[in-house]
Formats: sequence, C-alpha cells, structure tokens
Amino acid sequence: MKNIEEMSVNAIRVLSADAIQKAKSGHPGLPLGSASAAYELWAHHMKHNPKDPQWVNRDRFVLSGGHGSMLLYSLFHLFGYGDLSIDELKNFRQFGSLTPGHPEYGHTVGVEATTGPLGAGMGMAVGMAMAEAHLAAEFNKEGYPVVDHYTFALGGDGCMMEGISSEAFSLAGTLGLSKLIILYDSNRITIEGNTDIAFREDVQKRMEAFGFQTLEVMDGNDLEAIGAAIEAAKADTTRPSFITIHTEIGYGCPKKQGKAAAHGEPLGEDNIAEMKEFLEWPSQEPFYVPDEVYANYKEIVAGLQTAENEWNALFADYCEKYPEMAAKWAEYNDRENIGAKLDTEEFWAIPDKAEATRNLSNVSINRANAVLPNLFGGAADLAPSTKTNMKDAGDFSAENYLGRNLHFGIRELAMAAIGNGLALHGGVIPYVSTFFVFSDYTKPMARLSSLMGLPLTYVFTHDSIGVGEDGPTHEPIEQAAMFRAMPNFHLFRPADAMETNAAWYSALTSRKTPTALALTRQNLPQLAGSSKEALKGGYVLQDSVKETPDAIIIASGSEVSLAVDAKAELAKDGIDVRVVSMPCVDIFEEQDEEYKETVLPKSIRKRVAVEALIGYGWERYTGLDGKVISMNSFGASAPYSKLFPHFGFTVENVVNTVKELF
Repeated sequence: MKNIEEMSVNAIRVLSADAIQKAKSGHPGLPLGSASAAYELWAHHMKHNPKDPQWVNRDRFVLSGGHGSMLLYSLFHLFGYGDLSIDELKNFRQFGSLTPGHPEYGHTVGVEATTGPLGAGMGMAVGMAMAEAHLAAEFNKEGYPVVDHYTFALGGDGCMMEGISSEAFSLAGTLGLSKLIILYDSNRITIEGNTDIAFREDVQKRMEAFGFQTLEVMDGNDLEAIGAAIEAAKADTTRPSFITIHTEIGYGCPKKQGKAAAHGEPLGEDNIAEMKEFLEWPSQEPFYVPDEVYANYKEIVAGLQTAENEWNALFADYCEKYPEMAAKWAEYNDRENIGAKLDTEEFWAIPDKAEATRNLSNVSINRANAVLPNLFGGAADLAPSTKTNMKDAGDFSAENYLGRNLHFGIRELAMAAIGNGLALHGGVIPYVSTFFVFSDYTKPMARLSSLMGLPLTYVFTHDSIGVGEDGPTHEPIEQAAMFRAMPNFHLFRPADAMETNAAWYSALTSRKTPTALALTRQNLPQLAGSSKEALKGGYVLQDSVKETPDAIIIASGSEVSLAVDAKAELAKDGIDVRVVSMPCVDIFEEQDEEYKETVLPKSIRKRVAVEALIGYGWERYTGLDGKVISMNSFGASAPYSKLFPHFGFTVENVVNTVKELF
C-alpha cells in the first residue's frame, strides 16, 4: 500500500483520468504530470480555506494551462471547494455542469481566473501580484500585515512559448514582485510532439534575465523537493520566483506517459486500467477514492482554517487600533457607492471651448481620482499621448508600490491581461490604455474581460483617420466593429465633454462589463443638446421642428458635429432632420424596445449613419432604404483636415447623401 500522501496525489490522477474518459474528451497529460506539484502546494504551502473561498487574504492559484482543468476540479472536489460533488466530476465537459472544459471564473467556486488561451494566466497572475503589492503598501502597519499573500501560477511549455508570458514576466521582474511564484510544468511535450521541434531555449536563463529567482526540481514526483523549492521561493523577498519542475506528461499511464498522445485525448479504458495497476490503486471502479484519502484531505482542510482564524483576529485588532484604516479598507472594497461619489456637479462640468476627447478623458480621470483613492492604471508607454496620467498619484515601481500610475512598457497584450488580474484580485479600480489601432494587441485579453464579467476600462485614443500624418498603420478602421461584435463589452465613442464624462461614469460604475473609450486626437466642439442621456448609448441630440422628422442622421464621436452642421444646412432647403448621437451602440441595444423606438422610430426609414470607421454594423439602423457614410478602405498619411474631406466626411457630403434619400 502506498503512503497516504502518494495516494492523495494519485487520487487527483485517477479522478482526472476517469472524468476525461467518461466525457470522451479532455486533456489528461497535465493533471497526471502535475498532480504531485499541485498537491504539495495546496496541502502544505498555499494559504487558502475551502470553507471560505473568497477570503480576502488567501493565496491565489491560477492554472494558466487551462486545458488541464481536471487538475483543478479534482483538487476542488478533494479539498471540498463549493461542495463540488463526484457527480459534477462525472459531468465533466457536459452542458450546465460546474466542470466545463476550461476553468471559468464565476462559474465554478475556487476558479480565480478564466484560462485556456495559453500564457494568459501568467499575465493575470502578474496583475494579481501587483494588486497585492500596492494594497500591502497602502494598508500594512508594523505588526499588522493585513495584506500578505502569494500568487501562484502553473503552466507548461505552451505558456512559456506564448509571447504574453515574456511580456508579463519582464515587467514582473522589473517590479520585483516577490509574492509571485511561477510553477513551470516542464515536460517537453506539446500537441505536435517533442518541444525540440520548436522550443530549445534555456528557459531558466531567460527567467533569470527577467529578474526572477530561478529554482529547479528534477523529479516532478518528489514532494519534498517541490516543497523545498516553494519555501525557497517564499524566502526571496526581492524577486519573483520561477520553479522549473521536470515532469512526465501523462505520468502513471505506462503506454501514454512521456508521449504527445497523452496531451489532449482520453487515455482509453484499457490504459486507465493499466494506470491504476501501475499506481497500485485499490480499485478499478471509475471515480473510486478510498475513505482514508478523503479523511486525509479533510484533516488538511481543518488545518487550513487556522490561517484564516489568525488573520481574522489580526484584522479585528487592526481595525480597532487604526479605525481610519478600517474605514479606508471598506472604501477600497466598496463598488456600490462609486456612482454616488462621481455624480457631482464638478464631475459633469464641461468646458466652453473645443477639446480633443482624449484631453477631456484626462479631466474625467482626475475628477474620478479625487474621489476614488484606489483608481489604478496607466498605459503601454503612451500616457503622454493617451492622457491617462493621474496627478499627484505617484508612479508604481519596485521602489514605490504606493504609486497608482502604472507603466506597462510597450506590452499591450500583457497589459490587458494584467488589467484583468488587477480586477480579479479586487481592492483597486484598474484601467489600461493604448492607441485604438493597437487595441488589436489587447483583443484576446479583452475577450477574457468580457467572459469573466470584469469591469476593466480600456482607454483607446487616436480613434480614426483623425490621427492624420502617422498614416494607415496608425489609423484604426475596423477596430470598433470588432469590439461591438463582442458580447458583454461596451465601446464608447464620445462626441464631446458631456459624452466623455458619461463614458467614464458608465465604465467606473459598471459591475460586470468591461468598457472601452475610443477618443480623438483632434479637437471637437461642445455640442448643444449633449446630455447624460448618453448613458443610454444613443439619444436624440437635436430634434426636428416637425413632430415627425423628414429623416434621421445617426453619428458617433467626431462625426456628430458634422451631423449637427448638416442638419442646419438641410433646414435651409426645407428638410427637417433629427440628429441621433450614438456614443455606445452596445448600451443602446440593451435599452428596451420602447426607448429605442422613441429615438429611432421604425416609421422613419430615411436614415443616414456617419462614422469615420468601417461601416459594418450600421445597417441595423439605416435599413434597406438608408445609407452609411464610412470608411471603405484603409486611411492615408496627411493632415486630418485633408483626410476627412478626401474620404467624404464633410457637411456637404452628409447633406447630399440625405437628399439622395428623397
């Protein structure tokens, strides 16, 4: 009989293999190979409490190799997270189960982040570690380390090949995030075979160059060596740590282990039977776990409660001794009252001159900063251009974790993942920023923001051909349509100061939806009729004199002023039109049919939409009888004052297009 620790490790392997076999799909390689490392970490080194999965000072664990989700689900079942039953393991990958093919945040208790796109979990783990470092600097007092936890991430060769991990780890090393510990499941196998075909670098040297402490465990089943490496990682208080653990993919299944065939397909019933014999498992019955194994996990869980009990006592003393900090703690963790803090005369104030919406956004940011002390964000080396710097907030760095202006470097993809990690950790209100055209680099992580329901704010400036002289490489055309196509995502393209304020108000008060602001480089006028109705996504900016308009012009952003000027010209010819500003198509679509009908009555079929981006999607509002003035090609390099007329964004063209409908 194996000892109880080995049996407890093998329980993870057996449950994972059986669940994948029953589902007839899944990835057994990672759960079998990494079971020992996961057990050692969760049982002996990670601070967590299955009875209180949201305990604020818990260590975070991110499975970056999300395809190995059965590793997580087996751990959740054995440790008692959310009462994840054996029946849920039997329903792995089935509709409506708590055990989907990849871990989904908010769906299964204990999942810290939605993972699957390889390397994404590494970036999100860096964000969590940054949040911990900042909040520790903000709240900890001598003798009261009320914010004191680690972020662990587990991933394999694929995570290390993806560029996002290098982007994120380079920043983590620069920032000296010593509470970040990466476990690298190094089995040298990917779907296509041995990693030698595409990946021969010395990963340890790469991580050392990034500024990590590097450690190595030669036998991925040596619990003692794994434990020693984790403790050595914790002992380094100046650097993040990277532990290479040499494993064998599919360990325990003699005919599959060490082979690419173990990665992404069920082992097969005969191979599972052979695996159980090899592991000296006491039963061939699927999903069988001996009582003594369950008892061992139950004993471990009882011990895990102690850490939270001690922290609760410490925090109670802290609140009594530092009542002002207790009040601040409550404020940092309160998203319910953000709207009330922002909804002031000062926040909604507008200037009396033309301004670029990127400049107006900076005003909104700093007004928000004045009432939200945990606003926390920055840009991918573009803050002077995206206007995302907060005044008097300091710069977050290895020397100053109190700073709230973040410098992500030229790392847009990792920046978005880090933003997700900040939002997942909680306690801070994050935003990230780059040029709109470079939102392409952020898209995979923005998609995860949407999937996870994270209210992360994306500030995207230089929103159209208004970029001008930088030319087509820097002029966004199709990006707005891409974001509008994504479920649970709000893209704002405000036309003036009032709409920019509304965009920020909506973003900061959102609870389950990420928001992007597409902002101009060029100045825009303040518009009569602009109002808080922008919070509904689309509204009547200026109406017709007639009860029933002759036509409707719909526009967003910099083109709304064109629509307003065209309305005035059309009136001279006896054509009375309504101007609808549509700063956020996504929110407009969330309104009820009654409201949408008041803005865009179905009876009025003469409609023109105007937007200096690709026209895809506007047909839903213009219909068969309407027209769209939009970009149908990439832009060009020239002053924007030349480009807008060249591509048809003039009052004259809008007027003529409306007249063509009659």
